Formats: sequence, C-alpha cells, structure tokens
Amino acid sequence: EAYSISMTIQEYLASKPGSLPSNIKIIGTDISATMLKDASNATYDKMSLSRGISEDRKKRFFIPQGDKWQVRPEIKTRASFRELNLLNNFSALGKFDIVFCRNVLIYFSADVKKDILKRIHATLRPGGYLFLGASEALNGLPELYQMVQCSPGIIYKAK
Repeated sequence: EAYSISMTIQEYLASKPGSLPSNIKIIGTDISATMLKDASNATYDKMSLSRGISEDRKKRFFIPQGDKWQVRPEIKTRASFRELNLLNNFSALGKFDIVFCRNVLIYFSADVKKDILKRIHATLRPGGYLFLGASEALNGLPELYQMVQCSPGIIYKAK
C-alpha cells in the first residue's frame, strides 16, 4: 500500500501542483522481514500488478524490466519500510498525519485491538486521520476519535 499511496500523491500533485509539501514520507510496516524486503525491492511480476493496478498506472508508475516491473524512483523515494509488531511499542516511528491500519485488527481480541488503537492515537498529530479496513470498525474510544462519514466509507479523526 505504501507505493499505492505514493502514486495517489503523485496524481494529486499533477492535478494541483504545489498543493502538498514536497517532503511527504510514507512508512510501510509489516511483521515479516521477507515481506519488507520484497516491498523495499519494489519489483513486481505481472500477476501481482494485475491485482489492482490499471494498465494506465502501470505505464506511468512502473518501468518494465524483463518479465518484472520496477516502481519508478519518484514513487519509490517517498516510501520506506520498517519491521513492526503491533503488539510492541511503536512510538519510535514518530508522529503522523495519517495512519492506514487496514485489515489487520480483525486478528486481535477486543482488548488488544483497543490497546493498539490507543497507541496509534498517540502517534497521530491532533486532527490526524486513521483509516481502517472495510471489515473493521472502531468500537468505543469516543474520547480519542471522531467518526467521519465519507462517500463511500468511514475514517476516524484524532481528537
């Protein structure tokens, strides 16, 4: 998702030059060192790209390399990757304007999920946003998050 977010930023900047800071950083995290290595390599096979990347985006944001596709440098440079276990402290990552925590909280008990969401809140700047997966919901914690209805979907704003 880090590269997808970077592509979206690139598209937005193309339509509204200068509207965002030039130093946007995206940190992708995973518990798996293998997944992080693959993400850092930024090289994908045809099958991987066929799952959600349009032909237009593939041509604009990837460089063909034999039977693989490499993410273009202007997309790749915004993203870095770090190992992270959500059960551990992650305050060292810094403060964020937006956190995407999609389709992972469903694997935790309600108490653990609540603890993780409190710690995510601590990493969000005031007014920052939390995006969860479509099958996830933020139950409770009204003192920390305000639900924002979007069309489609819901996001959560840090209080």
